Amino acid sequence: MTRTLAEWLAYQEHTNVHGIELGLDRVHEVWQRMDAPAPARRVITVGGTNGKGSTVAMLEAMLKAAALRVGSFTSPHLRDYNERVRIDAANVDDASLIASFERIEAARGGTPLTYFEFGTLAALDLFARADLDVAVLEVGLGGRLDAVNIVDADVAIITTVDLDHMDWLGPDRDSIGREKAGIARAGRPVIVGELDPPAGLLDALAARKARVERAGLDFLVERHTDGWRWLHRDGSAMELPDPALAAPVQFANAAAAIAALHALWAGDASFAPKDVFAAVSAGLHEVRVPARLQSLGGDPVLVVDVGHNPQAARALAEWLDARPAVRVHAVYGALADKDVSGVIGALGTRIACWHLAGLDHVTPRGLAVTALAGTLRQTLPQAAFDSHGDVASALAAAHAAAQPGELILAFGSFFVASAVLAEAAA
Repeated sequence: MTRTLAEWLAYQEHTNVHGIELGLDRVHEVWQRMDAPAPARRVITVGGTNGKGSTVAMLEAMLKAAALRVGSFTSPHLRDYNERVRIDAANVDDASLIASFERIEAARGGTPLTYFEFGTLAALDLFARADLDVAVLEVGLGGRLDAVNIVDADVAIITTVDLDHMDWLGPDRDSIGREKAGIARAGRPVIVGELDPPAGLLDALAARKARVERAGLDFLVERHTDGWRWLHRDGSAMELPDPALAAPVQFANAAAAIAALHALWAGDASFAPKDVFAAVSAGLHEVRVPARLQSLGGDPVLVVDVGHNPQAARALAEWLDARPAVRVHAVYGALADKDVSGVIGALGTRIACWHLAGLDHVTPRGLAVTALAGTLRQTLPQAAFDSHGDVASALAAAHAAAQPGELILAFGSFFVASAVLAEAAA
């Protein structure tokens, strides 16, 4: 009997005993049984601690504006699983995913696959059938042993390296950087998007003999009052509009995306659009990605973001500092394996009141609100807060407490963002 998409996803969650199992042998074996088709004529892989989803969205928008046929694979999803696999800027439909899962199931035999590996293979399978010019693949976790890394990227991007998923990737930025360097290939460009990358990343990229292009050295961002300039060491330069995505950090993501396209098009001029500036500018103007400082309107204004680690919290703090000062209410929930104290400390007294939400009822990894409140008390003893069993209740409390002209900022996890978007759509 044919399974529905929901039934397929439930099945995948139970076909392998481990929710996360890094390693390429199993997924590569199944991919080979599927004849390992190239997902597109060119592939860009995007890794990093933060900024991957925004960078993928910018690449997708710029490539589409260049009249190229593009597929993008991202994770996790916010509302619908179909968000993970997009072709020509549209989510694939249920029927396409189901057909792909059936092909994967037939090919895998007794080889166990994780939920993420099923999704990765489905994306590669559907892209290979779509006659794409470019596939943009977001790394799920780390890089070296992530399922996406069965594909040799023409260009790789490593957006940032910071402390997250340390149980899997290592205890410090050097260790994590070495894992993320695994997506680079010898002789091919890899774009390093942050100004101060860890030595472990750079050493690993050198050992892999990748062609490294670094932010601040090989390409630069110059911001003006009415736009910004992207410059490359080869003399290329573009005066560009601000990215449609909010937050100062989006300039770094945009610069890395442009550097990747610059490297891709420089390697094959026949593949480049006639008007690179027009494609890049249009992409920056048109790019949209949910829950990246997404304003849902209202008064007080509700803004939702997927930021969930200290580096992302520092970016939120930078965004708040750049805005006119208003009283800020946080709707915050977290997973138990995250550095909650680091997130809270990064935002500090910028938050007037914390409306805490438990996520333990949503996912086994979710942090109970009692534990979340305990960490808040330890980190910010004077902080005002209230506690709620779920995101909907915390959001309702924030709306009840906030006054016109104030700001409600919901963040901490994809689960928080998903719940807030669901409430907004109700």
